[in-house]
Amino acid sequence: MILVLENEVNPETRYFVPEIRRHLEAAGATVRSYPFAEHGGRPDVLHAADAVVLSGSTAGVYETETYPWMDDLRELVRELVAEKVPTLAVCFGHQLVNDALGGAVEHHGLHAGIDPVRFADDPLFDGVGTRVPLVHSDVVTELGAGMEAIAAADYYPNLASRHRDAPLWTVQYHPEFTEQLFPSIESDFEWPEDPAHRDFDGVTVERTFENFVRLVGAR
Repeated sequence: MILVLENEVNPETRYFVPEIRRHLEAAGATVRSYPFAEHGGRPDVLHAADAVVLSGSTAGVYETETYPWMDDLRELVRELVAEKVPTLAVCFGHQLVNDALGGAVEHHGLHAGIDPVRFADDPLFDGVGTRVPLVHSDVVTELGAGMEAIAAADYYPNLASRHRDAPLWTVQYHPEFTEQLFPSIESDFEWPEDPAHRDFDGVTVERTFENFVRLVGAR
């Protein structure tokens, strides 16, 4: 069972999480969700989870005063690392994990588009095309303790990271952001008119979820 921690604070953009579930289930996983942004704390079903996915959010990791549940999530991240629970963190999750482990995150303004990226040789990226859709305003400027960069873009050297000892991966892009989700994202965020940023040919980010499910099963 894979537990998805829902971190979105804006009800109007919570359409990302159903897509996470859909892709994980298509890869053969049983999925349960926990609305972390609503309840914080420690999910009761955590003990039954074989792996965890941290969703994205329109909140920033520096908004803890507004969203105190983020401290609960930081504590949980450190527990997942210590217990070596397979974990995949997406977008805000990528930022929160590195922040929780002592890294740094900065607000750089909205970046949206389909960008070329450079992937390290990591099984999480098997079959993932080198063009990925991105929509985010914050960036990881310093990786957390034990984390190493495994993907980069020209504007972003820490586009994805992996823990050296624990089965923990983080990605800035949204693996659930396929062409099917594009109309919703385009209407809610400022998307460039350049045709290159609207062409989903060769975009296979959903393979990230397939690979994660496979890696969890292998354990």
